[in-house]
Amino acid sequence: MVFEFLKGQFIDVIEWTDDTRDTMVWRFERYGNAINYGAKLTVREGQAAVFIHEGQLADTFGPGLYQLETNNMPVMTALQHWDHAFQSPFKSEVYFVNTRRFPGLKWGTKNPVMLRDPEFGPVRLRAFGTFTIRVADPARFITEIVGTDGEFTQDEIAFQIRNIIVQKVSRVLAASGIAVLDMAANTHDLGRIVAEAIAPTLADYGLTLPELYIENISLPEAVEQALDKRSSMGIIGDLDRYRDFAVAEAMQAAAGTEGGGMGAGIGAGLGMGMGMGMSGRITQQPQPGPWGGAPHAQQPGPWGTAPQAAAPPPPPPIEKVWHIAEDGHTKGPYARADLGRMVADGGFGRDTLVWTAGQDGWQRAGDIAELAQLFTVAPPPPPPPAAPQG
Repeated sequence: MVFEFLKGQFIDVIEWTDDTRDTMVWRFERYGNAINYGAKLTVREGQAAVFIHEGQLADTFGPGLYQLETNNMPVMTALQHWDHAFQSPFKSEVYFVNTRRFPGLKWGTKNPVMLRDPEFGPVRLRAFGTFTIRVADPARFITEIVGTDGEFTQDEIAFQIRNIIVQKVSRVLAASGIAVLDMAANTHDLGRIVAEAIAPTLADYGLTLPELYIENISLPEAVEQALDKRSSMGIIGDLDRYRDFAVAEAMQAAAGTEGGGMGAGIGAGLGMGMGMGMSGRITQQPQPGPWGGAPHAQQPGPWGTAPQAAAPPPPPPIEKVWHIAEDGHTKGPYARADLGRMVADGGFGRDTLVWTAGQDGWQRAGDIAELAQLFTVAPPPPPPPAAPQG
């Protein structure tokens, strides 16, 4: 009975089944019991077991099944001065270290990073992403970071690593010389540079950084809005040409299909209606008095009715715009003044085919009275040079 009692005080099986996702180190609790010589040690894949004997780092075991004896505990044997016939229990602390990857840890710049952009000048940037840590040297990790903590989680070290990453990211972005608009295409290389820069520091902790991702690099909101406006201006291009194009498109939509007389009439009526509407708004404004004084109210006529206002002037005629057929393509629209300049430059002639809203098909420019006048202004081509006398 005494033998059975003493045997129950010794630990015969040492193992750790991890049922969490964030524990990096777990201490095997002895509860005052000694470890029996010849006990079974089970180290699973993704684990390592570190023995601490009387405050000193002893042996480290990788994945496998071990029987704790002098032949596989060389450091412990040296510390205890054991001989090969040693059969007594011993007391040691056993720490299981999780050596798998801990992914999905987040980092981000708390304050903007100031740098000088080659295109925009001084700018402020923010960046964020994710990283992965892994214990590469369990013994060093125990001595440098964990100490005597019986249950060490990833959150206890992630904060420190996050600060290191942010510091290195700030330096790399400021010294990269890459334009802000090109950084999105270089996040992979920037992340690799940051990971290589902090590798020596993490090696001192017994850690590695298998993955580091820069997911986003952003400008302040006000700068992004200004950049969006600049992009919109670049898409529109020349505002004057864009306005002329919009007016011509609206006139064609009002005129209907090509050669439609009714559509042309509707378009003209629409233009006159718009002009009359604008003139009507003008005539509704108060008019000054007869001697230039303050505006006076309309007085009723002799028969009790208000006098009729003078008829507004007719709206100015809508200037036609013309399209040119050249090499199977349509160019334009062009105003008559534009065509006059093209005549002077030699890019528009009498035989050029043109079309405008309300016109029945394409016609030669010289056959249209409005355009034929353009060619009477330009001088005829000069005669060929005279042949030299023999």
